[in-house]
Parts: sequence; structure tokens; C-alpha cells
Amino acid sequence: MVSVVAFSAVVTPVAALAASTTTRSSEIVSVKAGLKVGVLGGKSEWQSKTQTNGSRVSCMQVWEPYNNLKFETLSYLPPLSQDALAKQIDYVINSGWAPCIEFDVQGTVTREGSTMPGYYDGRYWTMWKLPMFGCTDSASVLREIEECKKLYGTKCYIRCLGFDNTRQVQCASFIVHQPTQ
Repeated sequence: MVSVVAFSAVVTPVAALAASTTTRSSEIVSVKAGLKVGVLGGKSEWQSKTQTNGSRVSCMQVWEPYNNLKFETLSYLPPLSQDALAKQIDYVINSGWAPCIEFDVQGTVTREGSTMPGYYDGRYWTMWKLPMFGCTDSASVLREIEECKKLYGTKCYIRCLGFDNTRQVQCASFIVHQPTQ
């Protein structure tokens, strides 16, 4: 009997507020939960100061897939200057990776030779000389890139890789030249 009386004592104020025609639902929630008015029902201070268009997706840009090829990590940036290339190559060298230069006519991965699962054309590029194990400065890598450009720059993509010889994996890769034709 005591529990019925205690229960009705808690419900009565909420029922009285609910019966009132001028009471907002946020006030009912605040009485039930012991929360401040506006925590669940109204706008918070942060919401009142920000603008929204109702959807976060409309803020994103869609990538156009036709005639808009992108290569490797830095291809979304404008072409890198010699200083920017030197800094990227310095990062590869300072990370303990061996710089390696590769070139390819097509520059993309396709499925022309076969439709077998796991088979792709264009995965492997032609290596320019050997990986530069023991290289300590970016100037020597830039000289090799320029030599590669002289021979293949008009018709080939050229990229620089950072190869980790202890883990036997490619850790970095970026395009350093796109064909001029």
C-alpha cells in the first residue's frame, strides 16, 4: 500500500503539467528527468549559433569519373615544383625508404588482357634503373627523374616510390611527371 502512495505522489505533478494546455513537452521532460528546460526539447546554445542546410552530404563535392584520371596520392594537387618534389623525396629518404623511379605509358589499372579475378593490366610499371638503396639526398633522385623525362617524358607517366627494404613493401608513391602529348 505504501508503494502505491509513493508512486502516485511522483506521478501527480507530471500529470498536472501534462493536463495544462500551456505546458511544453520540454518542461514535462525536465520534471520527469530532472533536466534543465531546453536540453531535449529546445535548441541548445550551440545549435542556435550555427547554420545548417539540413544535410551534411550536400557539402561534399562529387568526383567526375569520366576523362578525369587521378593518380596516386598527390595527383589532386597542382603539379609540384622542384622544391616541393625535393621535400617529398627528402621525406621518403628520411623515413628510411629507398627511392625508386618508374614509368608507364598508360598510367592506369585496366582489365583489357583478361577478365580473371585478381588480374589487372597496368599494375606494374617499368622501373627506371634500380632502386636507389643508400641514397642520402634528393638531388640525385631529381637528376634521375630529369634523365627519365628526357627519354620518356613526352609519352609516359613517371612516378617516384618509397620502398621499405626491411618490410619488402612500397610505402609511398606519387606522380612526378605526366606526359606532354
